[in-house]
Amino acid sequence: MRIMGLDFGSKTVGVAISDPLLITAQGITTIHRKGENKLRQTLAQIETLIEEYEVSEIVLGNPKHMNADEGERARLSAEFKGMLERRTGLPVTLWDERLTTVAAEKTLIEANVRREHRKEYVDKIAAVLILQGYLDYRGMAGSGKDQLRSEE
Repeated sequence: MRIMGLDFGSKTVGVAISDPLLITAQGITTIHRKGENKLRQTLAQIETLIEEYEVSEIVLGNPKHMNADEGERARLSAEFKGMLERRTGLPVTLWDERLTTVAAEKTLIEANVRREHRKEYVDKIAAVLILQGYLDYRGMAGSGKDQLRSEE
């Protein structure tokens, strides 16, 4: 089974998938939405990817403000979380996504991707960063703490 990472935006949804061992995240696509409130087709595309990649869990970016307050985008992400849970039956975890888009842009600049092409990739890379952060946390929480305790 795999974990899916989503970067939910007003016009696009970046999608990433973990490897079967839940160690690394890979970007797979960006879903382009027809409108802010047009979610039926977006949810259907996500369901297709869930089946294709045998996804057992979803991690959804939670766009908090830098001071940790939650604004309108965070409220919309929480609503989308509920829709995903009802439609897919899978657990959905909200994961702090502060600065992932900035980091994705920086990665693309460092890779010499031209400005006009960055929009094609930024959401997918942001989804990878969200999912990789979650996978790293799970890995540290699962094995790292046990190892530290046994070494003391």
